[in-house]
Amino acid sequence: MAIKPAFTIAQQVQQLKTRGMLFHNEQDATHYFSTISYYRLKGYWWDTQNDRVNHTFKPNTYFETIIERYNFDRHLRLILFDAIERVEIALRTKMIYHMSLKYGALWYIDCNLFNDNVKHASHLTHIFREFDYSQEIFKKEHKRKHPHQDPEAWKILEVVSMGTLSKLYKNLAHQIPEKTIIAKEMGLHIHSELSSWLEAIVYVRNIIAHHSRLWSRNMVKRPKDDIATPMFDWLDQPLTDVQKKKPFLIISTLVYLTNKVTPGHHIKDKLLELFNNHPDVPIYKLGFLNNWNNQSIWK
Repeated sequence: MAIKPAFTIAQQVQQLKTRGMLFHNEQDATHYFSTISYYRLKGYWWDTQNDRVNHTFKPNTYFETIIERYNFDRHLRLILFDAIERVEIALRTKMIYHMSLKYGALWYIDCNLFNDNVKHASHLTHIFREFDYSQEIFKKEHKRKHPHQDPEAWKILEVVSMGTLSKLYKNLAHQIPEKTIIAKEMGLHIHSELSSWLEAIVYVRNIIAHHSRLWSRNMVKRPKDDIATPMFDWLDQPLTDVQKKKPFLIISTLVYLTNKVTPGHHIKDKLLELFNNHPDVPIYKLGFLNNWNNQSIWK
């Protein structure tokens, strides 16, 4: 395949025009391409093409429509990141509290508390590496006062990533009562359900942290939707395959979990307001279809 030449902004705009895209204001397009790359925006116009070989656009495809999708997606990610923060901090707090009270300050080191010792060793490597990278004052104080002592769980687990925390929780031995206690305090009766949800949420968190696109994206990690005896309003109608593979399902898990860990939150209200403020954005591209708003959790 021949290496393509780099295009100026003017050439980028002209290429879209040649392919059939319309512009209400080309000067605005020039501004946007100076701050948002062509390939970042490409993900938002991909489905507006009628020929994905020649990349020609369907009639009446406007650049401004693409920008509205882009801005919608950016606001969506900000709302979801707020929800993820609440879930992450609650999980971190509950793991530190319950496990430390029962098994001591250094429980995270005890391989007997985990299912897979190989995975546990790998997780420990990540945990200590993340602690070493941390610039928190309490980390520096620990290193100064206790240079040869492993930090207590409430110190070291406060700075590890949600991904590492999720893996640590999933690898806890199933027979440990605290694993189920933590799941119930997060709103689920079964720890495997929480593990599934956390894994999917971490995946979305990484997308958001890298400012990547959620719009019309298929989720590689998909949480369980058929949970046992939900404690709160959940999805009480069958989901289509599209709803399971698009962000809709993971977004629903975040609404459910925040209902438990931060009652009175406004995550769902903010999402519904976002949808209402962008009536021309086809949210079915995110899996919000088939009377999604009649599901108990979204009513």
